[in-house]
Amino acid sequence: MTRRVAAIDCGTNSIRLLVADVDPERGTLTDVDRRMEIVRLGQGVDTTGRLAPEALDRTMHALSDYAAVITRLGASDVRMVATSATRDAANAREFVRRVTAVLGTAPEVLSGDEEARLSFTGSTAELDGVPSAEPPNLVVDIGGGSTEFVLGAAGTVSAAASVDIGCVRMTERHLRSDPPSPEQIAAATADIDAAVGRAAAMVDADQAHTLVGLAGSVTTVAGIALDLPAYDSARLHHARVAAAEVHAVATRLLSLSRAERARIAVMHPGRVDVIGAGALILDRIMSLIGLAEVLVSEHDILDGIAWSLAAPQTAPGR
Repeated sequence: MTRRVAAIDCGTNSIRLLVADVDPERGTLTDVDRRMEIVRLGQGVDTTGRLAPEALDRTMHALSDYAAVITRLGASDVRMVATSATRDAANAREFVRRVTAVLGTAPEVLSGDEEARLSFTGSTAELDGVPSAEPPNLVVDIGGGSTEFVLGAAGTVSAAASVDIGCVRMTERHLRSDPPSPEQIAAATADIDAAVGRAAAMVDADQAHTLVGLAGSVTTVAGIALDLPAYDSARLHHARVAAAEVHAVATRLLSLSRAERARIAVMHPGRVDVIGAGALILDRIMSLIGLAEVLVSEHDILDGIAWSLAAPQTAPGR
């Protein structure tokens, strides 16, 4: 039986909503409304350890709009999750209190492992019909504050890891000049490589046949590599991008000024300042694990949350 559900993912850089009709018996998930706002909730968290007042205000403003959409579309169940920035913040209780007041339900602050498993569910539920998406799949979700690695096949997770490298965190920590200096890029690269090494100790990437890349850094890099005239989710979903192309895009982005990056056709204004770090993370992951290409997915943790609401006991990946 079809159920209309609402999923909200609040990350370090963006907050996103999916209202979907899900039929677990048929294995279908149909978008009713999918939207995203860049709110930069994790602004300064890596340095201060706290969610900034202005970042909380931006997030609550977007969430108020989402609450109205959910009511208008008549979703029967709502689940909101918060990830890296909120995990790290000393004032996370204030975030939970304010979300509950706006949405009427408390957010769940996910562990890195929980985040990874929901991302795996959302991105792989439909891969059976995708040519050359041979399992096992290594799903990599590059967020604003953290990156999740999860390995699995046939809807079953075999290993997962979360490490504190994300496009916002690496930008604030290392890539401060415009454009970043060679020394800053080298420091970011060393930080990323060390984190990927920690993830590799928990997730055996050598078992993976397909690398699946999620989130805005990946889709933006793919859009640039494909030379799209505008952001096009239909063209990007399940596109394949070679490791050499990812490296070329990352190198280019890190050499450009903010103004030059802003003129790129597929660039969302909220990603202009952090896309260099996001591209570098993807480039280093592909270089270190040795997979020749990445399969881009527009479906991710949002879809995993929706599946979990529709049929928690039978959702893909459970």
